[in-house]
Amino acid sequence: MKELLPGLYLLPVPIPYPLKTVNLYLFRGNGEVALLDTALGTKTARGTLELSLAELGLCFTDIKTILLTHHHPDHYGLAGFFEGLGARVWLHEEEVGRGHLFWLQPEAFEEASWRLFLDHGTPEEALMGIRETMAKTRERVHPPQNPTPLKDGEVLEAAGKKLRVIWTPGHADGHAAFFLEEEGVLLAGDAILERVSPNVGLWAYTRENPLKDFLASLERLMELPAKVAYAGHFGPILEVKKRAQELIAHHQERLEALLGFLQAPMTAWELSLRLFPQELDAPGRRFAFAETLAHLEYLRLEGHVKREGPPYRYFRA
Repeated sequence: MKELLPGLYLLPVPIPYPLKTVNLYLFRGNGEVALLDTALGTKTARGTLELSLAELGLCFTDIKTILLTHHHPDHYGLAGFFEGLGARVWLHEEEVGRGHLFWLQPEAFEEASWRLFLDHGTPEEALMGIRETMAKTRERVHPPQNPTPLKDGEVLEAAGKKLRVIWTPGHADGHAAFFLEEEGVLLAGDAILERVSPNVGLWAYTRENPLKDFLASLERLMELPAKVAYAGHFGPILEVKKRAQELIAHHQERLEALLGFLQAPMTAWELSLRLFPQELDAPGRRFAFAETLAHLEYLRLEGHVKREGPPYRYFRA
């Protein structure tokens, strides 16, 4: 745990994923306590968070405001737990109608989710592993029942801090970063990360062109007068504009790589094995597929490739 500013604390919490930890941010002031993101619903995460709060003389019930950057389980998993203790949960309006429903009403998306994988060439045996992974993840996610929608540009007051909501779709449709304008501090969630590119995946419930959204969000972040960005994973980003430019270049390289692979028609699954040739477990392969599909659909919607099927095979236009 670390105090970043008076009344603003970084709380790293372990997660059972390759990124190892997720960064939560706690606000304390004016007799209030707010928490930005909640970690995953595991015993380890809850125990770590409980110890961090105790260091500040706090307990779970002291937290009355939960601000969520997005619906991914390592950020959202305990939101329903805190809501049950009396906290008000805030989530961007785009996320309320999409990613949040993926956890709240899984039956509404299940068939479409598996159909997306099959239509894009995923083998049945690979899909079985993905199904098992998702079932396990759902056990660790406790969705809030009544999140309050956030709107782009609105200013919230939470525990003595003023935060402007910056809608940054791409990594998630309703991803929200929070900008402390007076301090010049951006709480970026997973909109921008220090060491890796945030996963940009296309899923059954997402907007049609998440990579285009993501690139536009990076352009928007470049325009903010942020002195530093504290993200959902890893360390602070001291040069937001430079890091955003690096990520834009990275995704351009991936787009060019995919075009290079398309010497003959190929499915998104086949191309994901080329774009991500390393050994990956079922969760990793799921993300690799969704990222590849997002890049292919970006190329298709921009007119660079076409597809035929299902099962869909992409080819250069």
